Amino acid sequence: MKKINTKRTEAFAKVDRNKSYSIADAIALSKDASFVKFDETVDVAFRLGVDPRHADQMIRGAIVMPSGTGKKVTVVVITSGENVAKAEAAGADVVGSDDIIQKIQGGWMEFDRVIATPDMMGKIGRIARILGPRGLMPNPKLGTVTTDVEKAVAEQKAGKVEYRTDKTGIIHVPFGKKSFDDAALVKNFTAIAQALVRAKPASAKGTYLKSITISTSMGPGIRVDANEVANI
Repeated sequence: MKKINTKRTEAFAKVDRNKSYSIADAIALSKDASFVKFDETVDVAFRLGVDPRHADQMIRGAIVMPSGTGKKVTVVVITSGENVAKAEAAGADVVGSDDIIQKIQGGWMEFDRVIATPDMMGKIGRIARILGPRGLMPNPKLGTVTTDVEKAVAEQKAGKVEYRTDKTGIIHVPFGKKSFDDAALVKNFTAIAQALVRAKPASAKGTYLKSITISTSMGPGIRVDANEVANI
């Protein structure tokens, strides 16, 4: 434990808490300041100048990471008819209809994403209380309720990430792994930043990008220059 604490202290000492780093420098430093051996996830937290209590300032969406996420995603598709074969061909891990719903009602939760076709949503309502609190309920705004199951499955397998403001106006997004090269992480970060800048509500007043912090799972938080991000 003492050795780990020493490494942690040394890692955190590499970061100037009073400095805002460029995107590229912050990403490079987050990897350099890592002090554990496993392949950590690299995360970013955007603190936005919005009030989530107002529906028009609740920012939510999904984006396919250009460089992927480095995470294997288990995708369930709840559908029927010809879409079953389409979903299977696209690489879905589990495909079904009433049988899948019954399994979930029985406690089965070994999946990361649920995609459904519109005709199944009435039946999926039976498991909404199970999926909803876990952020797994299919949603047309996120592309997980669709007739194009092939595209939806492909996007999820490629690394589609959902984001949403929490009650404090912060959005947390994982955007890769420590093992990614810097250029790949910069691409993913840029894609997220552009999506959030485009999503700025017309009703939001004052500074929109209040602060941006990058970190690995166990590493120190590194502030990113919000002005650079705003001008991407």
